[in-house]
Amino acid sequence: MKNSIISVLVAASLGTASLAANAENTWKDSASDAWIDGKAETTLMLNGNLDSFDINTDVKNGKVILTGKVDREVDKALATELVMSLDGVADVDNQLTVSEEMNDEDDGEVMQSLNDAKIETVVKTRLMFESEVSGMDIDVESEMGEVTLSGTVDTDAERQLAIKIAENTNDVKTVVDMLKTNDKPSNA
Repeated sequence: MKNSIISVLVAASLGTASLAANAENTWKDSASDAWIDGKAETTLMLNGNLDSFDINTDVKNGKVILTGKVDREVDKALATELVMSLDGVADVDNQLTVSEEMNDEDDGEVMQSLNDAKIETVVKTRLMFESEVSGMDIDVESEMGEVTLSGTVDTDAERQLAIKIAENTNDVKTVVDMLKTNDKPSNA
């Protein structure tokens, strides 16, 4: 009888511990998905080529599902590329509907424009999420993979960090530094 009671108590303890661990993992997954969802929405919103109000995002276990509508096929591809470049995104299920077909041929110019728009948004997003950089004060432009950073930052260290973030972004060929700093020379 004593062994039966001990067995029941051990089984109950293990079951409770298992439920607690499972609840903790579910909470962590939900928090991670919410964080990814916020980054995806911000990234789409910061891109000037997309109407982010017509794009909905949902995240489940790191997979981002895009729904809504865009004007052209190139916009649909851009949304996928932007979201796929975010940390933590495992996959993108792009269910966006294209309102009107693109009349232009899908030539190199359109693809380069798409790539430059993606680069601008990814660099800007990475600057916004870096706590040591005033991302709102930095303008990002890309042309043929050459990224120009302009605006004002507080220190030279912040300027150098912003440049490195841009340089370490996929598809960036070169970075042009047009940033100004608020550093005050010390009176020695």
